[in-house]
Amino acid sequence: MKNSLFFLALLLAFSACRSPRNANANSGLRPTPRVQLPNGWSLTPAGRSLRLGDFPMNTALSPDGKLLAVTNNGVGHQFIQLIDVAAEKTVDSLAVGKAFYGLAFGSNGQRLYASGGTDNWILVYAVNNQKLRRDTVIRLGPPTPTKIWPVGLAVDDARQRLFVCTKEDSSLYVCNTRTFTVERKIRLESEAYTCIVSPAGEVFITLWGLKKVAVFDAATLARKADLPAGDHPNELMLSKNGQFLFVANALDNSVSVIDTRSRKTLETLNAALYPNAPNGSTTNSLALSPDEKTLYVANADNNCLAVFNVAQPGASRSRGFIPTGWYPTSVRTAGSKILVANGKGFSSLPNPEAPQPGTGKYRQSQYIGALFLGTLSILDQPDDRALADFSKLVYANTPYTKDKERMAAGEPGNPIPMRVGDPSPIKHVFYIIKENRTYDQVLGDLKEGNGDPALCLFPEKNTPNEHALAREFVLLDNFYVDAEVSADGHNWSMGAYATDYVEKTWPTDYGGRGGQYDYEGQRQLAHPKGGYIWDHCQRAGISYRTYGEFADDYKPNYPTIAGHFCPGYSAWDLNIQDIERERVWEHDFDSLLAIGRVPQFNTVRFGNDHTSGLAKGAYSPEAAVADNDLAVGRFIEHLSKSSLWKESVVFILEDDAQDGADHVDAHRSIAFVAGPYVKRGFVDHTMYSTSGMLRTMELILGLPPMSQYDAGATPMWRCFTDKPNFKPYALRPAQVSLDTRNLAVNELSRISETFNLAQLDAVPERLFNEVLWKAVKGEHSEMPAPRRSAWVQVWEEEED
Repeated sequence: MKNSLFFLALLLAFSACRSPRNANANSGLRPTPRVQLPNGWSLTPAGRSLRLGDFPMNTALSPDGKLLAVTNNGVGHQFIQLIDVAAEKTVDSLAVGKAFYGLAFGSNGQRLYASGGTDNWILVYAVNNQKLRRDTVIRLGPPTPTKIWPVGLAVDDARQRLFVCTKEDSSLYVCNTRTFTVERKIRLESEAYTCIVSPAGEVFITLWGLKKVAVFDAATLARKADLPAGDHPNELMLSKNGQFLFVANALDNSVSVIDTRSRKTLETLNAALYPNAPNGSTTNSLALSPDEKTLYVANADNNCLAVFNVAQPGASRSRGFIPTGWYPTSVRTAGSKILVANGKGFSSLPNPEAPQPGTGKYRQSQYIGALFLGTLSILDQPDDRALADFSKLVYANTPYTKDKERMAAGEPGNPIPMRVGDPSPIKHVFYIIKENRTYDQVLGDLKEGNGDPALCLFPEKNTPNEHALAREFVLLDNFYVDAEVSADGHNWSMGAYATDYVEKTWPTDYGGRGGQYDYEGQRQLAHPKGGYIWDHCQRAGISYRTYGEFADDYKPNYPTIAGHFCPGYSAWDLNIQDIERERVWEHDFDSLLAIGRVPQFNTVRFGNDHTSGLAKGAYSPEAAVADNDLAVGRFIEHLSKSSLWKESVVFILEDDAQDGADHVDAHRSIAFVAGPYVKRGFVDHTMYSTSGMLRTMELILGLPPMSQYDAGATPMWRCFTDKPNFKPYALRPAQVSLDTRNLAVNELSRISETFNLAQLDAVPERLFNEVLWKAVKGEHSEMPAPRRSAWVQVWEEEED
């Protein structure tokens, strides 16, 4: 049955809550400071901790419970780590060229298998005296670009077999662990995530792209059954006797509990913090206590573990929550210890060791995609009283509530309604998505805001219209993107969420380890539950149209925008100027306006502020950014002189902020709002996010939130007034040439020639930023080290 009473149980449990200090004392922990993340969520990670590598995605416990293996699968340095559980220290690590999720010990603990990612092999390690030694590999096929990509692994030592699930060719590979060869390949109907072998000799496989688990006979390899599961089923856990199968469902915030003998789902455990919460918990890992009475569930996007009493499967009940670090990807138990791998560590960190120009060394670790090193949280299993205290911390860390989902922050009479469906004088929303700039890079020279002029790469001379919009309307100097790169950035920008598929696969692509950019509608597995904002518009009867966003090569990437896009609009071609894109938009807009068919919601992509670096023959960085700025200015001016201006608003943001430095945080970026109901000459220091901008647009259009992130985010109501000013915007002409091209052949141009600018973000961003700085400031100038805030905010402890 659906466990819908757990929230009530938690509320009752809170009556027994003591102070956070007592919770820590009960669990043998030190008091933990609260860390606020740039997305508005907070962390109070429980337990002791060890440093892991870049984005630890999976852990595996040796059969005797003494060793924990960790696979670090981020953009930067990838390696397999071995941890002594009792001593709580790293005892060995071994570099891996490519790795991804799959990790499993043999039954005697003397062998470790690891997915080799897009090398399309399985790495085999010998484990001896707490040391790893690479033994051999099992080749599934030739390396990338051949599409195989092994994910989850399951060892069947009794039959000398290793079962391997794959993502790209959607298959189950059956490998011989004696000869290290592939015995058989079985095609599946969807991308697979992982597999597990039961004592009864059955192989269970989660079909990541479907809502089911496939069941095969481990001996004959015959398919025996399909078991229903939730959306995006990923990790599996079996009881020791193999009767009960637990399935984590990332997009349903849930765990399916299945009786493997009867093939029936006994119950679905709601792992979210509130009943019927929208997607946003990202349930993605499972662990049973040694006595199998307690289930620990990692909620990656809620930064916590959900804890259930599962002593009687079918009648399970919630026990509460445990706060973790940022984006927990794996949970395991070893004796009385709970071990949690936090994919992004404990905070948004400073990076004082940035590379210096002229050295020829470019440290990938300083790039935002590899900035947040993971951690391992270690804590003792808490009792009910400690769990109640931990639960209180988790709720305090979480900005989302059911009340906020129904009623947003605001003020009566403001053009931004507080309740979904209430009227607004604004009828048409225009949403412009740009590429990759930080606040300091563009507006660092504005004295009115919290900027660092030393980091300003494109000051007012390059961006006169963006500076004018910030001065004439609202200056936002505390705005943060929810994403790290464009892969997750366009998903956050259009859906207020990035799925487990997006978050776990983009580091392979961005780290230059193969894969493909399929994050803008091209792949169903990347789509959030309920779709993107266009899907919500469609269901609500809101008209919509897109100009370039999720539409490449003059065709839609995503089914919902078919028939709702401008066919003559180029999405991503840095040889086409944004002012040309704006001209195409103007023509389309005027044609629709003439027949009264301008949609209520419009997405527009102006991406040339990404620039082409110093690639010979390409537009220079100053020209590309100035072109982007002029396109934005012309867009606002044209709209403001139309009859539609009186009931319109324009929102502008960068999909991510990966391409530069900022003295506050790597996620801080530029954002703008313009329209008659937008305040004039106002500086707003409120902390806003991508999801908060989306929530503002949703409230205008009468749409419910799409995820827990936009539901919990602060709407931008402080930027608006109920006294409209219909004065049109006056375009600022470009102050630099838009046609300047890179002509000189030098070290910077030669480096730029190696960049793949045909594909979004297919460039080593740290090196790209270095080239960009020198291009603007001079070849011999030194780029300041990007500075990042630790975002530490310590709460006051209650006195005894």
